[in-house]
Amino acid sequence: MDERTYTADVEPGTTVTVAGWAHEIRDLGGIAFLIVRDTTGQIQVKFEKDEMDDELVETGTDVTRESVVQVSGKAEEEPRAPTGVEVVPEEVEVIAEADPELPLDPSGKVDSDLSTRLDNRTLDTRKPEVQAVFEIRSAVLGAVREQFRELKCTEITTPKIVATGTEGGTELFPITYFGEEAFMNQSPQLFKQLCAGGGFERVFEIGPIFRAEEHNTPRHLNEATSIDFEGAFCGADEAMDVAEEIIIAAYEAVDSQCSDELEALGIADEFTVPESGFPRLTYEEAIEKVNATGELDDVLVWGDDLSTEAERALGEVVGEHYFITEWPSEIKPFYIMDESDDISTGFDMMHPSMELVSGGQREHRYEQLVEGFRQQGLDPEEFDYYTKMFKYGMPPHAGFGMGAERLLMTMLDLDNIREAVLFPRDRQRLSP
Repeated sequence: MDERTYTADVEPGTTVTVAGWAHEIRDLGGIAFLIVRDTTGQIQVKFEKDEMDDELVETGTDVTRESVVQVSGKAEEEPRAPTGVEVVPEEVEVIAEADPELPLDPSGKVDSDLSTRLDNRTLDTRKPEVQAVFEIRSAVLGAVREQFRELKCTEITTPKIVATGTEGGTELFPITYFGEEAFMNQSPQLFKQLCAGGGFERVFEIGPIFRAEEHNTPRHLNEATSIDFEGAFCGADEAMDVAEEIIIAAYEAVDSQCSDELEALGIADEFTVPESGFPRLTYEEAIEKVNATGELDDVLVWGDDLSTEAERALGEVVGEHYFITEWPSEIKPFYIMDESDDISTGFDMMHPSMELVSGGQREHRYEQLVEGFRQQGLDPEEFDYYTKMFKYGMPPHAGFGMGAERLLMTMLDLDNIREAVLFPRDRQRLSP
């Protein structure tokens, strides 16, 4: 289809060939219209029955919705057409005929539940508002990569099949690897630390992570996309600065590049780029603010994690992206460095509705790192490939992991995180 013209580029007075999907057929008696849709929009094809070959008219008007068609003809100005131009066909070819019984309506006139949409994702993504989410996702990931490169980071790719889990044996998907037990990786955490200490200094990765959590909520997935950063000679404060820059860069890209997509989602008017200088609350300040709301049945005490309800209550108080710092050591992973006996360098970055980022400065001293394993009931020998490298000059380093789907969900105010994934994986869904 070298001579194909996209529908948005059709100009009056030209001869064109357009190709796409049969979006709608309108038969008004002596005249009929076929609306052809492609990735750039829609165009009207006009059939004047008395003036055209019967076979041509029949081919163009009997086609089933969502069939793939190619139309060649003259483009004419027509103010009443949706785009101000229409095609008078000279040739119509049905390239791939669609079954007349569609499992959902891609025009959006008839709603479908999320399960039906995900079962038939190829049809679902033909809707402009669904396609808009993934065009925005593409823009976000592109902006994130660009911003990391601005920050002098090297993009890396780490293994997704591993011998041990990032955080031990819980929440792991086991697989058989040439007769041995292996696991799908929960996080690139240990490998990105090794790369930061391997001379690259600043690294990032955007890739899949796998967690065998049995959650079945609108905000959890078992396969997700993680945006990860690790920087040598970097502390928790600097890692938080990087996380903030990444968030703002993502929003700025959507604001500048995705106006049509925001319109399709109906959120163009309220979409705003976060201002820099996200508030930084200590963990102690955070639980005090949550308790002060009176929204929880039980008062939070030192050492409690923040529940979904607590996150939402605190988010309503803060009202913008923010950080929670100085978490208790006992509820942060073994690789997080401590500031004192009971306070860690760990931090979370929050959207008002949920957690987006977890990070901190890492323990770079060999003896303290090994002791951290023991304190959390892990066997350091199982992680020898990782710990032994800390004997050979590991610099101080810090970083974070950010959930790409959660970023999209909060940015676009989606009801369910699965709407930000083309083919989600959860407890019930392994296909398509």
